[in-house]
Amino acid sequence: MGPCRLRPLTDGSHFEFIARSIIYQQLSTKAAATIHGRVQALCGGALSAEPLRRLPDEALRGAGLSRQKLGYLRDLAACEAAGTLDTRHFPDLPDEDITRQLVQVKGVGVWTAQMFLMFKLGRPDVLPVLDLGIRKGVQRAYRLRKLPEAKRIEKIAAPWAPYRTVGSWYMWRVLELDATKAA
Repeated sequence: MGPCRLRPLTDGSHFEFIARSIIYQQLSTKAAATIHGRVQALCGGALSAEPLRRLPDEALRGAGLSRQKLGYLRDLAACEAAGTLDTRHFPDLPDEDITRQLVQVKGVGVWTAQMFLMFKLGRPDVLPVLDLGIRKGVQRAYRLRKLPEAKRIEKIAAPWAPYRTVGSWYMWRVLELDATKAA
């Protein structure tokens, strides 16, 4: 695979990244991109708390958001407005504090928080042990018979510290190599 090409996403705000993550949950990439684009347009081009709070439910539902995701986005905007989600200070906070804030938002779990840490903030030592791609990558790279559980992955990945994000990136690439061989 060569050198790690993982770079933090610098476009958009932290709020936008989290909102986009919520919109993309459990949808095909194409459908999610369409809905995301529509919601962005309704917000004036950039997803932010204030436009999301002001827009009527009907407009956001018309853009393709489910009631559940609409609720999640409303909660995200409310948390940002109330200051319980302080995204401006995220670059200065430890991973645990960021994760603690993010999982307070409805629709945001530990996995989403880990993806935020890895892909938006570029944190070097994140290991998403429950990610299916990581689990499958570790299984293939380490020639394990069974899909490894979180504890086993933590043990295997201990030598990767303090660069477990990079190790995770390579585990995802292992799956790409297998797909290339199969094609």
